[in-house]
Amino acid sequence: MFRTIVLGFVLTMAVLATACAGAPTPTAAPAPTAVPTPPTVDKATGAPAPAVAASAASGDVVRLVIVPEQSEARYRVREQLAGVSFPTDAVGATKTFTGTIVGETDGTIVSDQSKFQVDLRTLKSDQNIRDNFLRRSTLETDRYPYAVFVPTSAPGLPLKLPESGQFAFQLVGNLTIRDVTKPVTWDVKGKVDGNTATGTATTTFTFEYFNLTQPSVARVLSIEDNIRLELDLTLQRQ
Repeated sequence: MFRTIVLGFVLTMAVLATACAGAPTPTAAPAPTAVPTPPTVDKATGAPAPAVAASAASGDVVRLVIVPEQSEARYRVREQLAGVSFPTDAVGATKTFTGTIVGETDGTIVSDQSKFQVDLRTLKSDQNIRDNFLRRSTLETDRYPYAVFVPTSAPGLPLKLPESGQFAFQLVGNLTIRDVTKPVTWDVKGKVDGNTATGTATTTFTFEYFNLTQPSVARVLSIEDNIRLELDLTLQRQ
């Protein structure tokens, strides 16, 4: 469901390391006179391009984008069904989400350029009754169709990363579900291979944390007050 990408930042820094390792250092020719550099212009609108685009071209930032068809967002909640002697997990998933993360060479996440968004209307489990209740009563997707995560920091992430390999760290940011925004921390594991980054991110919280109503549907005797969000991610350098 809402487990928004987190991993993206480590992947950003790792890919940056790859790019920097292989790029030759340009030799600047002496200029007799300082000449102002004209602003970059967006060919489609004629307006000056955003500063981040110019920085990306110079190698100051790296931009990674989710590959939706190779990624998935899920929620997982433990429930006890009538007629079943053991608890099971209710799992809803969707591939309808987008995500972009921008990182600077000093390890800073550019939060105003980074965002992950999940379309909650497309979450699907093995029970239509459950899905309809969640959309109608718990998530109110007619009014609040998206869950949004904005990353702000990555404690535990090393600034110097190898060109490829596996990583584990935490990603901190703000998650919005319905009209409530709260800080969450994701546990991230992943690996980088060239310009592609893959991995998983998980976080947990209670229904009350986001003022959500616990589902109450036929055949469900009880539901644990714990929501686990999971992301399987593939990101590509843009």
